[in-house]
Amino acid sequence: MDLATVIGLAASLGLFFWSMYSGAGGFAGLSGFWDTPSIIMVVMGGMFVALTGVRMQRFVGLLRTMRHALFTSATDPAEVIKKLVKLAETARREGLLSLQSAVGSLSDPFLSNGIQMVVDGNSADAIKDMLDAELEWLDQRHAEARGVLELYGKYTPAMGMIGTLVGLVLMLANMDDVSKIGPGMAVALLTTLYGAVIANMICLPLADKLRLRHEQEMYVRSIMQAGILALQAGDNPRVLEMKLQAYLPPAMRAAAAKAPA
Repeated sequence: MDLATVIGLAASLGLFFWSMYSGAGGFAGLSGFWDTPSIIMVVMGGMFVALTGVRMQRFVGLLRTMRHALFTSATDPAEVIKKLVKLAETARREGLLSLQSAVGSLSDPFLSNGIQMVVDGNSADAIKDMLDAELEWLDQRHAEARGVLELYGKYTPAMGMIGTLVGLVLMLANMDDVSKIGPGMAVALLTTLYGAVIANMICLPLADKLRLRHEQEMYVRSIMQAGILALQAGDNPRVLEMKLQAYLPPAMRAAAAKAPA
């Protein structure tokens, strides 16, 4: 679970509901913030409009995408480097073919595929081409998944504004009873409120977190790619470690140097 995402989302929504609770004078007044047609207009309308801009498979995977933003933790690059150094030590002692037994124990398919290509005796250019292609498709998949949330965050405020305009038209068409103008205006504005909350407190922050996840994953996989190519080149484990630690920021590099092997 990503603690920052959960805390940020829960705290921001909590502050929003607290402000409504305080302003409305308790739970009894909160009913004024609920309007079923407005919610349907924003939530369902935003979904259907977003659906027009993406593939059905990606849209169906929206909840999985949100779960990935909330609960997936970033891979520790220092741990990846340790794993690659151990593989280099094994290859130096027993030869590259000895890495075949380690392939099955590697949980990351990008790393295991690269090591398998090394074991199979592929050239450095062939390995690099394959890994580059995999990174390119990973980038495309992540961008498409993130795009669903971004589209939803883009269209829900628009649907809120449309709902507000519909409410205003209905209100102005029934101006005979002046006492209903205030409540009618409040209901009309609720759709704008719903759209702003869904977009700016849920969808767009989660899309930003997915972008960060993607950058972290690409960073870790660039370390994996460098390590795989170093293994193929037969680099000394110490040289391989020094090469890969160049990817780490100074603080993380110092912490990795102090950590027990």
